[in-house]
Amino acid sequence: MAQKPGIPKGTRDFSPVEMAKRNYLFNTIKTSFQKFGFAQIETPSFENLSTLMGKYGEEGDRLIFKILNSGDYLKKADQTLLNDKNSTKLTSSISEKALRYDLTVPFARYVVQHNNDITFPFKRYQIQPVWRADRPQKGRFREFFQCDADVVGSKSLFQEVEFIQLYDEVFSNLGLNSVAIKINNRKILAGVADVANIADLLIDMTVALDKLDKIGEEKVKEEMREKGISDDAISVIQPLFELDGTNAEKLEKLGVMLAPSEVGTKGVEELNIVIKAVEELGLRNADLELDVTLARGLNYYTGAIFEVQARDVKMGSIGGGGRYDDLTGIFGLNDMSGVGISFGLDRIYLVLDELNLFPDSKNEGVQVMFVNFGDAEAMYCLKAVRTLRENGINAELYPDSAKMKKQMNYANKKGIPYVVLVGAEEMEANEVTVKNMLTGDQNKIALNDLKSFKI
Repeated sequence: MAQKPGIPKGTRDFSPVEMAKRNYLFNTIKTSFQKFGFAQIETPSFENLSTLMGKYGEEGDRLIFKILNSGDYLKKADQTLLNDKNSTKLTSSISEKALRYDLTVPFARYVVQHNNDITFPFKRYQIQPVWRADRPQKGRFREFFQCDADVVGSKSLFQEVEFIQLYDEVFSNLGLNSVAIKINNRKILAGVADVANIADLLIDMTVALDKLDKIGEEKVKEEMREKGISDDAISVIQPLFELDGTNAEKLEKLGVMLAPSEVGTKGVEELNIVIKAVEELGLRNADLELDVTLARGLNYYTGAIFEVQARDVKMGSIGGGGRYDDLTGIFGLNDMSGVGISFGLDRIYLVLDELNLFPDSKNEGVQVMFVNFGDAEAMYCLKAVRTLRENGINAELYPDSAKMKKQMNYANKKGIPYVVLVGAEEMEANEVTVKNMLTGDQNKIALNDLKSFKI
């Protein structure tokens, strides 16, 4: 007996109904991207392993899906490493490529590779799948789409202001009226590490902080201690866990706390400019919240960092991003500041589905089906089908002259609102009979009048 097929954990099939919802998301986001002046690009689904490794921190590197070299890859492997069974060191000799982990690093590679053909500042958007060898759970998949928008070639903080407005625009258009856009600055975190005398442990501190929502304050502190951060340093960091008040009040307290740190003071100044500008411009629905525990564990962020959460649904972040001043430098192109954001399409889908915010997608499917009574009738119907399609109405002919009950069941299961019946009488009179499947009403329409048929 043949084994029942399946799909890998953390991946999904999408039904026509689900695809209609996903396309609604794609189109809504694309429309806003274009409104804000972003142009679309695409990059390969896999990159050279050397392009990706070392860009996401130690934890991120472990989640990269490596692709084995073609042919007898073990024969070409370093035999010493093979005998030692050291998988970390062996990887480079048996794998030269990997599935992309995100869209930002491939974008940086794209900018460097096509530098001479790009007009800067360069505003691009990209909607493509990415892969992470993570543990699957609700809202977290191993294959998922990212929707990114980035600007490179500008250090202006007004870009951060624009991205906050872009988030507000998209989520407002999707009907999500209770969204928190959280903002922080990596310079503030660097300043905290500075005043706590653990500048060399900044990455360990931010990786632990980034887990605050998942594991809680005490577990975060435990992880910090395990990474060599002393209790004295943790006591300096403690105000981050307790900071409250308005955005302005938080910034004032941070200004005092980080006064001894040049980089920390710079972070406070940058946040002050962005937050004041957003408050002056206003947002439609979203709230902008300064969250000093927001760390976003990716190493390439150097300035503002963002994370978006939907308040009405218990879900992880549905968007995130930040400023990366030196990302292209790792590929040989220096002094190319960039900032970008990403929309978590799959999580946004789950949020909209739970809140019943997707529009009715029935009109995206077949709107009119012609019953097939035989070859002569089918040819007559195909002419009518073409007329409807030319006038923007989705129509089809049932392919076989099956029993009437079977054809009507097909229309019902697909949710087709109108069924057209054509027999000898209709053909002779040059007309069709249209049945409304919801009400059961039937009306005769002249074939020529199908051009003005209203759904």
